[in-house]
Amino acid sequence: MAASLSRSLSPGFHRLGESIRPTISASQISLRNGRIDRPSNRRSVRITYSSKSGLGTRASAAEKMAAERSGNRQVEVFDSEEELAVELAKYTAALSEKFVTERGAFTCVVSGGSLIKSLRKLTEKPYVEEVAWSKWHVFWVDERVVPKDDPESNYKLAYDGLLSKVPIPPGQVYAINDALSPEGAAEDYETGIKHLVSNGVIPLSTKTGFPKFDVMLLGMGPDGHVASLFPGHPLVNENKKWVTFIKDSPKPPPNRITFTLPVINSSAHIALVVCGSGKAGPVQAALGSGEPAQVLPVQLVSPEGDLTWFLDKGAASKL
Repeated sequence: MAASLSRSLSPGFHRLGESIRPTISASQISLRNGRIDRPSNRRSVRITYSSKSGLGTRASAAEKMAAERSGNRQVEVFDSEEELAVELAKYTAALSEKFVTERGAFTCVVSGGSLIKSLRKLTEKPYVEEVAWSKWHVFWVDERVVPKDDPESNYKLAYDGLLSKVPIPPGQVYAINDALSPEGAAEDYETGIKHLVSNGVIPLSTKTGFPKFDVMLLGMGPDGHVASLFPGHPLVNENKKWVTFIKDSPKPPPNRITFTLPVINSSAHIALVVCGSGKAGPVQAALGSGEPAQVLPVQLVSPEGDLTWFLDKGAASKL
């Protein structure tokens, strides 16, 4: 499967298989003053909270700096994952239209896990017909260094659940080179991103000098990890590289590459999508009064722009 889905392109990436048709741009998602305008009849609860919540007195200077970024924060809690998926599609399509209108491209970073399932509404009408898929550039916040047809591959997960169902040009889907070592794959991926920065596809943050993706659509593990940044692991403190590697992941498979926190936090928008009561503890630590034994990576997600939490009732049950 891998050979039919991707081919090696220089510099820095493997990209998705055969070409598919472009489509028209989105026209029915409303934006007001650059802000997403969502229908007022949705069944959700919006919670306003302090960006400093959950860090406590143990936070390092770097952790507090992350918490004090100036972006807007909001939490949306939905009665069901189905309702969450509906709103997540509206959110993503609205940002696509915003950035395509402003600069002719939309850079979208996805994670693995249950996040892809929650994006399923994008493969349905009206989005599959009206979103400007030809302007999308898709990246992974982390990836397992396994073949693309491996069940553990985030690429395969996204291909099966999203990419095979929408007409994004194959040259704009940026998978890792899984033939390389973890070190080589991370370096290769960073090289590819730098090439896209030099070509103007990805802007640099004027605040941090790191690449500024339009949106990152992220999940969270039950231990509070995001991307492949795990609690207590030294990679959480990496602040120079754009992409790094891990060979001792606490969660199998052990070999992975991952964006670093400075890249994640340089994003224009981040959606943290969390479902299930099994993840309520880390959600409480990040948003409520809970204070875990160590600061969790999810507590350090604090973008330059907007951070929106999409939670179902289970994930929000301890707030």
